[in-house]
Amino acid sequence: MKRFFRFILKGIGWFVVLTVLWVLLYGALPVPYTPLMGIRAISAGKEVQTRHDWVPLTQISPYLQLAVICSEDQNFTKHNGFDVESIKKAYENNKKGKKIKGGSTISQQTAKNVFLWPHRNWFRKGMETYFTFLIETFWTKERILEVYLNSIEMGKGVYGAEAAAQYWYHKPANKLGREEAAAIAAILPNPQNYKANPRSRYIQNRTAWIVKQMRNYGTFDLKEKDSE
Repeated sequence: MKRFFRFILKGIGWFVVLTVLWVLLYGALPVPYTPLMGIRAISAGKEVQTRHDWVPLTQISPYLQLAVICSEDQNFTKHNGFDVESIKKAYENNKKGKKIKGGSTISQQTAKNVFLWPHRNWFRKGMETYFTFLIETFWTKERILEVYLNSIEMGKGVYGAEAAAQYWYHKPANKLGREEAAAIAAILPNPQNYKANPRSRYIQNRTAWIVKQMRNYGTFDLKEKDSE
């Protein structure tokens, strides 16, 4: 029995060490590939080409940075990975049998997209919580947003801001305008089925809402948040 517990403790210790090293590595280097990219590529076969081009945050339009914060996580600069109020609202909403909402922050979405797989279960959510804690501990908010904007799905086979800008608007990510950025942010809840260009009436309405939120939100300073 003692051997068994020693084995378990060693296993946990190695898991912590390896995952921390993994997070530290991705905190300094571009993320080349994610589990979701692999899953999508296998399921789509040769029908869908994977598009993914890493660029630094300085080469991503500030409009897109602001658009994803306004559409996905308006408390991003204030929380430490988990927006408790949003989680409570999502729980109450789901308990009433309404449309399922997750209440995930940008940090949680980054952890899920970069280190894990998309299917929902309690084990995956537990791992997501663990990796969210790690990236909030070892990365800056600026780095989390940079990795997020370079890794998330922004269209069928399209991952990251640069690939999305080229795919939807035939321009680099740093040239995206306010409405173009908002349209890309508008498709994030279902990038497999929604299109940023041309836009359906639903996406156009959602784009207009995000643009309004961007104007109300104003500017944000990630460096100021990281220095707190």
